[in-house]
Amino acid sequence: MNARHLRLRLIALSVAACLAGLPVAHAMTAETARREEMPRAPQRSAGHESKSQGSIDRGSMNHDSMDHDSMDHDSMDHDSMDHDSMDHDSMDHGSMDHGSMDHGSMDHGSMDHGSMDHGSMDHGAMDHGTADAAGPLLPPITDADRAAAFPDLGGMRMQDHMDDDPVLASFAFDRLEWQDAPGDAAAWETKAWVGRSFDRLWLRSEGERSGGRLEHAQAELLWSHAFHPWWDLMVGIRHDFAPGASKDWLAIGVQGLAPYKFETKATAYLAGDGRIAASFEAEYELLLTNRLILQPLVEATLYSRTDAARGTGAGLDRLEAGLRLRYEIRREFAPYVGWVWQRRYGDGADLARAHGEPVEDGRLVAGLRVWF
Repeated sequence: MNARHLRLRLIALSVAACLAGLPVAHAMTAETARREEMPRAPQRSAGHESKSQGSIDRGSMNHDSMDHDSMDHDSMDHDSMDHDSMDHDSMDHGSMDHGSMDHGSMDHGSMDHGSMDHGSMDHGAMDHGTADAAGPLLPPITDADRAAAFPDLGGMRMQDHMDDDPVLASFAFDRLEWQDAPGDAAAWETKAWVGRSFDRLWLRSEGERSGGRLEHAQAELLWSHAFHPWWDLMVGIRHDFAPGASKDWLAIGVQGLAPYKFETKATAYLAGDGRIAASFEAEYELLLTNRLILQPLVEATLYSRTDAARGTGAGLDRLEAGLRLRYEIRREFAPYVGWVWQRRYGDGADLARAHGEPVEDGRLVAGLRVWF
């Protein structure tokens, strides 16, 4: 700054001091005196090139004594500065007001951040919170917003329409088959239920017809209650249609999934005349593929007393084993083929011989398994 500029500045400050008071004038006079005492830089000629910023030794500068807040960083040419030669370790970054800096206009790509000692910087003291947050500010949620998201359903509650244990129903023909026996025998085994997860009403039926005559038929009406995650208690009645005269039984038993995934049914029956019967059935499904399933089955029937009119003997009366291979075209529809073997024992075998029936028999079967 030359002498002419200083005189003009002094005149302006003096006028301002007259308006503001003597303390301000004294302060500006002291500032002018201090500036005049500073050594003047040599005047540059018009053709002289400005000295390169890279040749300035910023490492020897005392940045602590500089007032960075009063500097106009926007007008500085950061691209031409040699940041590699600056001693960032000696700078007190904690005292810098980074929030007021315009970081958007800085060329961070040309800075050598690898040579900076970030470990010595006091990031906790930096005022990063004053920087503008990216993105728009979301308005607070109001009662009107909540009312729009959850409208009034006219007095109805959502809980009234959400049932985590609904009433369900199912009907299935486990076996609907033709058997290779004299007279082209046919057999069925069906079950249906309706209810919830813990309590259900069951209808089970099975039978066999051969030579145009009903050889065996029965139906059971049962109520079940789940007393275990894998087991149900079954209580109800059973009605025998054939052979012989019809007969009613009181039934109680269990059904469920035994260890190793064996589907199991065990039921005891009590007739009005004091006779007791029991049946046991177990089956297993072996998945050869996701749709081709091999199903072995074993069933045993026992009676407490011999009943010649119905052709049943005391003790183990009948044992049946079968092996069926089905293909599930759909999960609800699966044709199958198989082989069934059965044998009579004890008094039951004697009654079979007396009626001219075989004691042991094996036959080919084919049928459908359907459920919905």
